[in-house]
Amino acid sequence: MIATAVAVAFVVYSCKGKLGEAKDIVISETPVQVVTNMFIIQSKNGDMEMRAVAELMEKYERDTLSYELFPQGFAVYGYTDEGLLETEIIADNAKHLKYNDGRETWEAYGNVVVKNLIKQEVMETDTLYWDQENERIHTHCYVKMYSPDGFMQGYGMESDQRARNSIIFNPFNSYGIVVQDSTAVVIDSVNFIGPLLKK
Repeated sequence: MIATAVAVAFVVYSCKGKLGEAKDIVISETPVQVVTNMFIIQSKNGDMEMRAVAELMEKYERDTLSYELFPQGFAVYGYTDEGLLETEIIADNAKHLKYNDGRETWEAYGNVVVKNLIKQEVMETDTLYWDQENERIHTHCYVKMYSPDGFMQGYGMESDQRARNSIIFNPFNSYGIVVQDSTAVVIDSVNFIGPLLKK
């Protein structure tokens, strides 16, 4: 009987030292949904308008809004009405906010690259905002834009969501190409189907 009591006391004592207390869970800082390897397609009348991919999505709920974080990167691809890949936006981080009044905004952060593949324009910035309702993208940050017409840089930019008509608000030290070869053949290597022409 004494040996049994000693054995029980030993087990209770040894377990007591190894178990830690659980930390308090803060509900507002805990995601209500986690998705890995996310893939989204948005279509209209059977035609793909947009697709988005992300390695990780975390959804959070608040009183006045809910939001989704994409801490491991985010990429979105926009298509023309003819089904051609036109726009590509890639960022290190992104955030999608949904307000109770129905408004939605997207924010992209860190090494944001916006490409219009058809116009062969590439824009680089640190922060980009997408107004989904008005179909506009904009930033107040430093922007670099490369195109066949030259190079532009400055602070602040606005464009339609397909990056077809980007405007830099405060440009500086930019340059343009005055004369271009009008006989040069440009091939859209992303959307081109068929054999490539020999040089």
